[in-house]
Amino acid sequence: MSAPKRALVTGGSGAIGAAICRRLARAGHHVYVHTHQALNAAEALAEDIRARGGSAETVQFDVTDPASTHERLAALPGPIQILVNNAGVHDDAVLPGMRREQWHRVIDVSVNGFFNVTQPLLLPMIRTRWGRIINISSVAALLGNRGQVNYAAAKGALNSATKALALELATRGITVNAIAPGIIATPMSEGAFPEAHIQRLVPLGRAGRPEEVADAAAFLASAEASYITAQILSVDGGMS
Repeated sequence: MSAPKRALVTGGSGAIGAAICRRLARAGHHVYVHTHQALNAAEALAEDIRARGGSAETVQFDVTDPASTHERLAALPGPIQILVNNAGVHDDAVLPGMRREQWHRVIDVSVNGFFNVTQPLLLPMIRTRWGRIINISSVAALLGNRGQVNYAAAKGALNSATKALALELATRGITVNAIAPGIIATPMSEGAFPEAHIQRLVPLGRAGRPEEVADAAAFLASAEASYITAQILSVDGGMS
């Protein structure tokens, strides 16, 4: 097990992000729970983590705003050594009917957000000679999905960025990996996938749990995963 580190989880107030925050806190890390608009939910999560003996606090900024992102990250005390780029949005429509704003919004959060958060944290992380960067992708990037050309493109770009950045940082003690969840049971997905649909799509015959994604993230953030980099880990019940 690695010594406690400072961890930042973007989109930490959502179901998957919250599960990752809790799991990293259980591993002993100090967790920054990031949110853009759901500050009350993020603060409640951080309070609950502290009540259970963990260490957590909130940080609020818009990942698509380079200036405010840089300002808030610069104010954090000490380097971030575990970064989970989890922030992302859906704005679904088939491409013939997709509005330009839908395309740009999804790309902006997942791709530009990745750059805005990750880039300013790299040199401080490099100086520590230890780091874990984990990007939350999607099975949509691997298989495609009707109505999600924008989302699949954004997460596909994130997968490619993962592999390239892993090569850049490989000699610096920093690993870079991505997790591609499949159908995960969250409030956002509730009702979107009928049980029969899940049975047909998922070889394991059920939706995943946010905690199962979080367990994968915690492993990739650990010392035990020090020889794993540039990988896209599917957590999808066999879909891909």
